[in-house]
Amino acid sequence: QVQLVESGGGLVQAGGSLRLSCAASGRTFIVMGWFRQAPGKEREFVAAIKWAGRSTSYADAVRGRFTVSRSNANNTGYLQMNSLKPEDTAVYYCAAGPAWSSAPWQYDYWGQGTQVTVSS
Repeated sequence: QVQLVESGGGLVQAGGSLRLSCAASGRTFIVMGWFRQAPGKEREFVAAIKWAGRSTSYADAVRGRFTVSRSNANNTGYLQMNSLKPEDTAVYYCAAGPAWSSAPWQYDYWGQGTQVTVSS
């Protein structure tokens, strides 16, 4: 089992920044992914990072604005979100999985989700 506890999120004006954290515990995993889900829409891939390395991947919609990272010291993943836009408004989830993938069904464990709201 992997336990993921998210923090961060909130309300920010367009152009602002937020940082999400995802504290992981339990068994090891290969990839931490970040996803988001807006009302009435499917859950979509945002970014991913290989937990034992530095490889990262981003969705086109966030590339250049969002940065995914992780800290081995406290086993925590981060999603730094800059230049936020109203269309970034969604519930954001971190997830842990055994393989490099942008598909949510490939991830076995999920955080509780945190709301990000960007006002115009």
